[in-house]
Amino acid sequence: MKKTSRLGKYWLYLPLIAMAIFYLIPLYVMLVTGFKSFAEVDLKTMWNLPSGIHFDNYIEAYSKLAPSLWNSFAMVIPAALLSSALGSLNGFILAKWKFRGADAIFPFILFGMFIPYQSILIPLVQFMNAVGIKGLPGLALAHIIYGIPITTLTFRNYYASLPQELLEAAKIDGADMLKIYRYILLPLSAPSFVVVLIWQFTSAWNDFLFAVVLTGNKQWPITVALNNMAGSQIIAWNVQMAGSLLAALPPLLIYIFLGRYFLRGLLAGSLKG
Repeated sequence: MKKTSRLGKYWLYLPLIAMAIFYLIPLYVMLVTGFKSFAEVDLKTMWNLPSGIHFDNYIEAYSKLAPSLWNSFAMVIPAALLSSALGSLNGFILAKWKFRGADAIFPFILFGMFIPYQSILIPLVQFMNAVGIKGLPGLALAHIIYGIPITTLTFRNYYASLPQELLEAAKIDGADMLKIYRYILLPLSAPSFVVVLIWQFTSAWNDFLFAVVLTGNKQWPITVALNNMAGSQIIAWNVQMAGSLLAALPPLLIYIFLGRYFLRGLLAGSLKG
């Protein structure tokens, strides 16, 4: 019986390995092409390993993408931090600070998760022009507002899972709601902060539509700059692939080094309920 269950467990890994290989194929093509010379780039030999390692592709790609790379960091980091902080405050108020209409406000906030980018693009541009917020600040503001529903949901469900006795004990000791949040709930919120920060960082970093509409030539984030690296007639695919790896590296490293904490945050109840 134990042998059968063990064999069943091993057979389960086969489709998982097959799916992992399937999803890693584009990454393999991107890596090997990024190290090839321009003469080696061909559809017939796209699976072949490079004859030598050409780091000059990455040097050229970085020289073209460096300003936009730092533009992305300048936009993504504050957008992720501010949307996470606002989501934490909203989640606390909706989960632990009950007031009239809270149960009606929460679904309205969640409704923002289901609004497609394309449907609000024209009103968004008109609003940004009317208030005079353009470029990277306007793009960061768009991601902060668009991130509030998912961050609110995450924190609200996490705080709702915490025992009410914690708050009651703090109230008995004379703590008001602000002190309860600052000294009790906030220190316990690390799992949820990891989840929403990774989520918001990745979402804002990978955005193209808002970025191409709200930013100009000198303020392009990495996704827009990467798209504009392609020439009109001859495309240096080796440099393009090297640039793609550079653009994908920050969120990839975050998931590699913080992925376990992301999963722990999810399992801690941040997306339950």
